[in-house]
Amino acid sequence: MAETWIRLLGPPTIESSGTTPPQPKGRKAWAVLAYLALQPEGISRSRTATLLFPDAADPLGALRWNLSELRRTLSGVAISGDPLRLAFVQPWRCDALELVGTANGPGLDPRRFNGQLLEGLTLADSPVFDSWLADQRYRLENCVQSLLYEGALAALASGTPADAVELATLALRRDPFHADCTAVLVKALVALGEHRRARDEVTKCADLYHRELGLPLPAEVRRALSDSVPVADPELHATVATVRSYLDAGSASLSAGAVDRGLDQLRLAVVLAQRTVDRHLVAESLVTLAGALIHQAGGRGAEVADFLHRALSAEAPDGVSRTAAAAFRELGYLSVQRGVPDRAAGWLERAMQAARGIPDEQARILAIQGMLASDTAHYGDAVTAFTESGRLAKAARNRRQQAFSEALLGRVHLLRGDLELAAACLDRALDWIAEEHWTAFEPFVAGVRGETYLAAGRLEEAAALIDRSWVMADLAGDHCYMALAAGAQARLFLAHGDLAAAEHWIGRGLEPTPWYLWYTARLLDTAAEVAIATGSPRAGQFADRLAALASRSGMREFVVRAQSHRAVLGDEAAAQSVPWLAKEIDNPALAAFLARRHGV
Repeated sequence: MAETWIRLLGPPTIESSGTTPPQPKGRKAWAVLAYLALQPEGISRSRTATLLFPDAADPLGALRWNLSELRRTLSGVAISGDPLRLAFVQPWRCDALELVGTANGPGLDPRRFNGQLLEGLTLADSPVFDSWLADQRYRLENCVQSLLYEGALAALASGTPADAVELATLALRRDPFHADCTAVLVKALVALGEHRRARDEVTKCADLYHRELGLPLPAEVRRALSDSVPVADPELHATVATVRSYLDAGSASLSAGAVDRGLDQLRLAVVLAQRTVDRHLVAESLVTLAGALIHQAGGRGAEVADFLHRALSAEAPDGVSRTAAAAFRELGYLSVQRGVPDRAAGWLERAMQAARGIPDEQARILAIQGMLASDTAHYGDAVTAFTESGRLAKAARNRRQQAFSEALLGRVHLLRGDLELAAACLDRALDWIAEEHWTAFEPFVAGVRGETYLAAGRLEEAAALIDRSWVMADLAGDHCYMALAAGAQARLFLAHGDLAAAEHWIGRGLEPTPWYLWYTARLLDTAAEVAIATGSPRAGQFADRLAALASRSGMREFVVRAQSHRAVLGDEAAAQSVPWLAKEIDNPALAAFLARRHGV
């Protein structure tokens, strides 16, 4: 049976090979269809009617007419209930729905997705819907870009560098500043033997960064051209025993703080494993190296992702596998930090499937799922995930994982204004960190604990911990924790009424470029608040940057806060959208903030 596609990306249309299907009539019908398609949990009829037909004499009647129009033309789609839900019957498919679905696996071809959501459509009489549409366009564009990047990595890992070149090139047409895509393109060209073209791409990237941003060539691109494989002693036999010896030595070095030595030993383990016929050993070595680069050396770019995709190519990705689960989890972690929640959810779902019956790995996966839920303002889901992660970590006697999950749970409670719960979680995490001598994670927990004191009005205690967080993050050179601590400093001085010092710390925080985009969003939120307080003309720029980042990354609460800043600056459409968007988020602290600011 021929497939029938609902194309919502690009100019909306219904397509079916060999026939010309009937099309929904009117912009509002398409708007209703797109809105319902991207609400997988369903949405109430009254909320949908209010959004799309705000000026109609009978909004629910207008909605019913448009639903009837959709049922008339979409014979393979069921639309029913309150809340309203869409259900697709084979062979009907929807491009936008497949793009954001968590089950979309490696068979999803990113080249199929072209154009903006409902391209060319605007609803001047529904400004709140237009705001929602702009947010979703950012989100879906981010999904396509991530799919192209991941597809290029997977092609390179599976030995088809020509496909990697094609996909990376398509990604760079969308975003020429995507250094990781450039790195993958260079690696693929080198694999094809096209060394001159690879050098040309590096030169083009260097010129672009220098001309447009005033920045040097990204290190990731430079390494892609110059990386050399470690040389192992030719007299050393490549056996399971020697590989495991290097893996053990690398882990011991990392535990002792000798990061560079540990990474060198793990790289040699990978080289030796690749000389064996043991594909599982290759995968395990690659995942171990990738994990060390991510969590010990701050690696987040194409090199790390390449190792993980190569591991999945070596390890059968179906069925229960600790190694595959770890690879999927790390890819999910990278996607959370890069702000691609739809892709992150898919990777983490696959990680949990591979980790059936492996509770210590499930604890790690649940912690990343909790991060994802927290970042996207699904706070109840975050609390559930972190609590279960902590329970499993305790049973496995993994104190560091327990501290990580407890600290992130404390962050959720802080964001929701539950200060006593936040303080209790963070104090426990600080105790466990001290027991483990885990100084690398202390800047995060100290900073968030300091913000808990700040929210309670205890400014001296707040200053002591926030200062410690900044010093430790700065000494470690950790850009993520530096952004967190600088934002906390700015909020502290804002509470003191010292706006000049608050502006200074905003500037300090914006200097580094954290991989974890949630930190950037929180800093931009504070920057907009400080700029509004000082009457700075930069307030609008900060609000716009926050809106774009939050929309692209699915950070729903920051979308609301960006619209709130715009409303304060006189944007009437933003003012209308604030109460509508805020109703979707269960956060008493956000509700209290908006009530003080807007009376909503």
